[in-house]
Amino acid sequence: METMSAAAARRTALAAQGFAAQGSTAARPTGEANRQHLNRALGRTKLLQMDSVNVAVRAHYMPLYSRLGAYPAELVDNAAWTHSAKKPRLLVEYWAHEASLIPVRDWPLLRWRMREHGGSWRRGLRELLEDSPGLIDDVLAAVKDLGPVGAGTLERELGGDTRQGRGPWWNRTDTKRVCELLFAMGELTTGTRRGFERLYDLPERVLPPDVLSQDPDEHDAVRELVRRSADALGVATEAELRDYYRLSPQRGRRAVDELVENGDLEPVAVHGWRSQAYRHVDARTPRRVRGSALLCPFDPLIWERSRAERLFGFRYRIEIYVPQPQREYGYYVFPFLLDGELVARVDLKADRTAKVLRVPGAFGEPDRDLGKIAPELAAALHDMAAWLGLDGVAVGTRGDLADPLRALTAAS
Repeated sequence: METMSAAAARRTALAAQGFAAQGSTAARPTGEANRQHLNRALGRTKLLQMDSVNVAVRAHYMPLYSRLGAYPAELVDNAAWTHSAKKPRLLVEYWAHEASLIPVRDWPLLRWRMREHGGSWRRGLRELLEDSPGLIDDVLAAVKDLGPVGAGTLERELGGDTRQGRGPWWNRTDTKRVCELLFAMGELTTGTRRGFERLYDLPERVLPPDVLSQDPDEHDAVRELVRRSADALGVATEAELRDYYRLSPQRGRRAVDELVENGDLEPVAVHGWRSQAYRHVDARTPRRVRGSALLCPFDPLIWERSRAERLFGFRYRIEIYVPQPQREYGYYVFPFLLDGELVARVDLKADRTAKVLRVPGAFGEPDRDLGKIAPELAAALHDMAAWLGLDGVAVGTRGDLADPLRALTAAS
C-alpha cells in the first residue's frame, strides 16, 4: 500500500476541489466568468450546499467565488432557476449533502432517496394526512395549475383564510409541510426562487425528458455517488466519502469496496490519519498550491469539520447558535486559505445599508506570520466587498489580526 505524507494529502484535496492549477496558482479566469467556468468549478465540487443565512452572502454563491474570483451572481441564478433553448438549466435542487444545487444530470442518481424519503417523511405527517387525505392530490393539482408557486400562495388558493381560521387549508405550515414532503419524494421540485422563497413546480416542467426517464438501480447509483465524492475529495476516508452525499455506512462501505475492486479507488496510508484512506485513481498531487481564498462555513473543502482538522490542523465550528457572549470567534466566520494552508479566520457581515463589509473579528492561526497574512487578507476582503457591491471594509477590534487589518484597509 502506498504511503502519503499529510502535506501531500492536503495538496491532493486542494487540487481536487479546484484550488490548484498547474501546481502553482488558483484556477481563476482572466476575464469575467461564464458558464464554461461554472461547469468546470462544478466538475470539482459536484454540488453547492444551500443555507438560509444571508449575513454575508448566501452559501451557494460563495464556493464559486472562492474558486473563480468575482463573477456575476446571475450566472448561478440562471443556471439553477431559468431555462431557455440557448441556455438550458444546469442545476436543480434536492437533498444531496444537505439542501443542495446539483447538476441536472445527477438528479436520477437520487431517485432511490426520493422513494426512501417518501416513506419516512410521510410517516412524520401521518396525523395530518389521515385528517386530510386529499391534501397531496390537492397540492399537486394546484401546482400543476399555478406553478411555479410558493406555499403561501398555495394556501390562499386552496381555500385557507388565516384571518377567519376556517377551511381545510387555513394553516400555512401544513401547506409548506406537504410541499416539502412532495419535494423530498421528487413529485415537486423548485421551479424558481423569489428572493430565497422556493417556488414549487412539477419536475416534468423543470427537467428534460431524458433525465426524468432515468431511474438507475439504487446500488449502481450509490456507487456512482461515492465515485463522485472521491473525485471531489481527492483522498479521503470511507466516512468522508459517504458524508459528501450523506450516505449510510452500509451503503458507503459496500460502494467503496467495489470501487477499490474496480480500480477507481486506491487504498493509501496517510501519515497521521488513524483511518484507512482512499485516493481517486485520477487524483493529482501538485508540488505546491499558491493563491488565497475566503471560504464560507458551507464550502465543501471544510464542511466536514473533522476532515478540515485532519487536513489543515484547523479546528472549526460554526457559532451561529452559540450565545453571543460565549462565541470564541464570531457569528459567521470565514476561514482564510493562503498558499495551501488555513492561516486565519474572519467574522464577516455585509452591512448593505452602510455599504461596507464589516469584520468584527480577525484571528490568525497559532504560529503564523501575521505580517505576511495581513496584506493578503486585506486584499481578499476588499475584493470580496467589491464583488458584493459594497464600498469598503470596516474592521473591528477583536483578534490579533484586527489592528494590522484596520491599518491596511484604512490606507487603501
